[in-house]
Amino acid sequence: MAQIAWVHFYKSAEIEGAPIGKGESDTMTETPFKERENLIILGSGPAGLTAAIYAARANLEPLVLEGYEAGGQLMLTTEVENYPGFPNGILGPEMMRLFREQAIRFGTRCLQIDATKVDFSKHPFQIWAEDKLFKTSAVIIATGASANLLGLPSESRLLGHGVSTCATCDGAFFKGDEITVIGGGDSAVEEAIFLTRFASKVTLIHRRDQLRASKIVQERAFKNPKIHFQWNSVPTEFLGEKTLEGVRIKNVQTGKEEALPCLGAFVAIGHTPNTKIFAPYLELDSKGYIVIRNQTKTNIDGIFVAGDVQDARYRQAVTAAGSGCMAALDAEKYLESLPHL
Repeated sequence: MAQIAWVHFYKSAEIEGAPIGKGESDTMTETPFKERENLIILGSGPAGLTAAIYAARANLEPLVLEGYEAGGQLMLTTEVENYPGFPNGILGPEMMRLFREQAIRFGTRCLQIDATKVDFSKHPFQIWAEDKLFKTSAVIIATGASANLLGLPSESRLLGHGVSTCATCDGAFFKGDEITVIGGGDSAVEEAIFLTRFASKVTLIHRRDQLRASKIVQERAFKNPKIHFQWNSVPTEFLGEKTLEGVRIKNVQTGKEEALPCLGAFVAIGHTPNTKIFAPYLELDSKGYIVIRNQTKTNIDGIFVAGDVQDARYRQAVTAAGSGCMAALDAEKYLESLPHL
């Protein structure tokens, strides 16, 4: 990808009807980067863009490094029905377009590029995106967590079209249907139990002959008449052209394959927080999530965190957005305390 040397943003008076994304437009104004930014936000999901809205309205002129996969996990979601304010639901990508448009309206500058390196050991903080160096007085990290996937070609093709990584988000779409859950840990078994509220049958596919989940969670699953177990099995293909129709599984002991009909498949093999470049500086827990102190603060003054990058439990758009608001307010107070601002 070509180097991006300028931030493009829309004038607030011209935002209505302006396209969202890269490319030239008559409504765009080119603005060079500042020698030292007030606030850089890393990530452009609900947490990052909510933080941008609040920071921009506080006249902090935030710069958002969106990442090449801008928009976060909602870009892989079809219908979102559980976010307040959208009684008829909304497509995930459309929701993120509106978030971004609102942030830009108040003066946020967005750059679709990945941060590749940071130095939080001194002030101003330094962030590299490809070969561009940014300096900033404060940072909000909202880089999220990536769902671990199986890596099947059919999985990526049907993601958001029957294949999901979030039971809480998508379970209600499968009322009365037969669905599958892939995994054997606490998250997988808890999702299977949750999904029995909607599905007529939930088949848990696990590569071993016993679960890794805690005993109490296992007991609940074994007692649930809607949950069935497919032991010693792994998915080899998700079936269907435009929407999911079934899962082909292989028995790891016998090699026998069979197709399980289902309209929904939930991959629940964990998440990996996007924190690799922060590890030398920030305190992380055993799973790699950023440890927060006092709401959104990290172990380094001036570095704040929001969204799934610190939340291994809820992982919802609405909770991510809420923490983005909190991080922006905390960053504003921090910047007010600095003598040069």
